[in-house]
Amino acid sequence: MRAKRKEYDFDVNELIGALDETLQHARGKITLRTTRVPLPKKAAPMPPAKVVALRQTLNVSQTVFAHLLNVSPMTAKSWETGRRSPCGAALRLLEIASANPNVFSSAR
Repeated sequence: MRAKRKEYDFDVNELIGALDETLQHARGKITLRTTRVPLPKKAAPMPPAKVVALRQTLNVSQTVFAHLLNVSPMTAKSWETGRRSPCGAALRLLEIASANPNVFSSAR
């Protein structure tokens, strides 16, 4: 007995679309919808004097400042004394707060 052959509809546009989705997935896109978003420039280092000036602009203590940034008070103090430098997400948040000090008004 011979096995029945199944017939398949072939749509070249569907094949090309599937290949395009596979290529996008291989490049790191895991959703079908893609949006190009311009990335901001890397945040510039913030010197201790600028961290102090920002905290004074916000008119808060080091402890409150640390809580607003979700870091320990020792971390905030070390930024202000220059023993450590803010980096990563904290640096971006400081940059945003410098540009718009009211950003923390809803966090209090």
